[in-house]
Amino acid sequence: MKLATLNDGSRDGQLVVVSRDLATAHYATGIASRLQQALDDWNFLAPQLQDLYDTLNFGKARHAFAFDPANCLAPLPRGPVWIGALPGDGGAPHWHQAGGDHFAGPRAPLPAFNPADGVDFSAELAAITGDVPRASPAAQALEAVRLLVLANAVCLRGPLAAGDVLSARPFTAFSPVAVTPDELGDAWQGGRMHLNLLVHRNERRVAQADAASAPLGFGELLAQACRQRPLRAGSVLATGPLGLGSAAAKRALEQAEDGQPTTACWQPGETVRIEAKGADGQSVFGTVASTPCANAVQ
Repeated sequence: MKLATLNDGSRDGQLVVVSRDLATAHYATGIASRLQQALDDWNFLAPQLQDLYDTLNFGKARHAFAFDPANCLAPLPRGPVWIGALPGDGGAPHWHQAGGDHFAGPRAPLPAFNPADGVDFSAELAAITGDVPRASPAAQALEAVRLLVLANAVCLRGPLAAGDVLSARPFTAFSPVAVTPDELGDAWQGGRMHLNLLVHRNERRVAQADAASAPLGFGELLAQACRQRPLRAGSVLATGPLGLGSAAAKRALEQAEDGQPTTACWQPGETVRIEAKGADGQSVFGTVASTPCANAVQ
């Protein structure tokens, strides 16, 4: 099924079920008003949300309405923790942990940053979990993946952010829709999504990143993340940047091939769009489109 959170003026928004084609939605108020509620009591509430999803897709939901991503907050507007994986030595990832108290919506304008801070986008796939017990093996940890979302993890790569994790990862914007892994069908195998992330910078495609190319699947990533502590329902864990889905990755490739990078960092006013399409050519999560404010901080 597919879930989203509409902006109703509150911190956590209003949970809705979204049709498979992203055309219509239906309030989930009678089941759960917020996504965190559903995550906290998933085994009881998810089947009810699934019934509503099926009814919506059959065109029989009496109070369905047109779905507009511009009215969405992040599917999970805030969570217990945000953890991102970066490739490490010997197969074990390096971790960065950033604030989970506020996730940006798919169309939310990002705050102004000083271009000297080296602002960068990062196309990633993230899992929203249920409870993951401490020291869970990979297979057990994978079962705790409740939803998948696309993420643009804003990174500051300039000297002022070096060594300062919270400052270096100030914001993350999510796709309008979160999907359960089974919604992906054959594209979900072994804790990996076998679809490409399409990344556009303004109107030009800059990357087609294979989400399955992540060094570890979500089962292995979660097993690493919960070795010494449990993860609570609503935790968000991301793959880290995929392929050339960031300016830094493209600059590194240019440096290696040409001896000098030519790709510029993310500039104020530029829009970066991230999307994934299924085998039918339809958007799976909707598009996250992020634009740093043009009045850059000096």
